[in-house]
Amino acid sequence: RVTCAHCHDTFLFNTLNNALARCPHCRKVSSVGPEFARTRSIIFLIFGLVVLGIGIGITVGTMQSAVEKGGLYVVYVGAFLIALLLLLRSLYYCTMKISLLEGPV
Repeated sequence: RVTCAHCHDTFLFNTLNNALARCPHCRKVSSVGPEFARTRSIIFLIFGLVVLGIGIGITVGTMQSAVEKGGLYVVYVGAFLIALLLLLRSLYYCTMKISLLEGPV
């Protein structure tokens, strides 16, 4: 049994298959237990920072070549866009509400 973090109604949920629960009453998504959201947030943050670092390294390393080859700007935009999406996904998991696990039925 899980208590929704948004509407505080109780519903049944199998925590073995999935850690994100969609409430059948209000239809909003929340994490069941804080560990899942925290872990996912940290993973996406690390990947986002790694891709951002790679994007900055590629930008600085190929700055002289980019003047001659305009296609490198696409690589720059792609790397920074992927980093931004990963960091936004990390923020999504950071701000996700946590549903309470009441125990077995």
